Amino acid sequence: MQSRKLGWTDLHFTTMGLGAWAMGGAGWRFSWGPQDDADSIATIKRAIDLGINWVDTAAIYGLGHSEEVIGQALKGMSHKPIVATKCSRRWDETGTPYGNLKRDSLRAECEASLKRLGVETIDLYQIHWPNPDADVEEGWGALAELVKEGKLRYIGVCNFSVDQLKRIRPIHPVASLQPPYSMLVRGVEEGLLQYCADNQIGVVAYSPMQKGLLTGKVTREWVGSLAADDHRHRDAMFQEPQLSANLKLVEGLKTIAARNGKTAAQIAIAWVLRRPEVTAAIVGARRPSQIEETAPAGDWALSQDDIRAIDALLAERAKQ
Repeated sequence: MQSRKLGWTDLHFTTMGLGAWAMGGAGWRFSWGPQDDADSIATIKRAIDLGINWVDTAAIYGLGHSEEVIGQALKGMSHKPIVATKCSRRWDETGTPYGNLKRDSLRAECEASLKRLGVETIDLYQIHWPNPDADVEEGWGALAELVKEGKLRYIGVCNFSVDQLKRIRPIHPVASLQPPYSMLVRGVEEGLLQYCADNQIGVVAYSPMQKGLLTGKVTREWVGSLAADDHRHRDAMFQEPQLSANLKLVEGLKTIAARNGKTAAQIAIAWVLRRPEVTAAIVGARRPSQIEETAPAGDWALSQDDIRAIDALLAERAKQ
């Protein structure tokens, strides 16, 4: 799989990375429902076999469990992937998430992540959310200290605005920004992508398939069958009136994908990767068969005709 340089760093990410959000399993507020750890480990290993060279997770995913699963998968691997994880989302005794960017809290989080992952240095450590905003500089300064101590190789952020990026860059260089980006969520196009390009900040897009909506496998019945604790039940995009409009869009995408011998999921990923400012896309998977389907998108460049056809579909979706 082709790779792209991550901003100013010496890391080269394959255009697709494996997302491990769902590997956190059930029992927390932003769960994707039950997940078998054996399936997760098999999926990680299959992703590496397919040429993907990095995996993305977060401490909050499964309240630490996703990191533990990745740590298990890494054991005994002769060729280990680049590991990216995140901090600043803590949880209380009930498992309820909350934001904390205080120095001591982030240092403690780093130590816990190192232990769960079973590594001495984390390749890319990211502030998950800029909350509370008033503590952004303190949190970024804490991560800069951990870089100097050798516990973190590079540091980045997720869900930051241009203004927040401007505030932290004087403290320490920003390796990457991880924003949401898909055909249905395009806010990054309004200045963020250009700012990152101008300042050598890598862009790692998350949810390119919009939590599965753009895979071509979602139906009303499928949504109704989701596990009771699957957080997508609370997502307006999976509810009417948006659900019908989104499913109509996907039918159009299937037609474009079919004439290329591809799937809707692959076209959704390739569409995100069409932007030169985007280093890579995070693609979630829960079983080896899922990453086997999506992996070819990492090497597929959409034609201008395909892009124009997709633009027409998205313009129609915007009217609904």
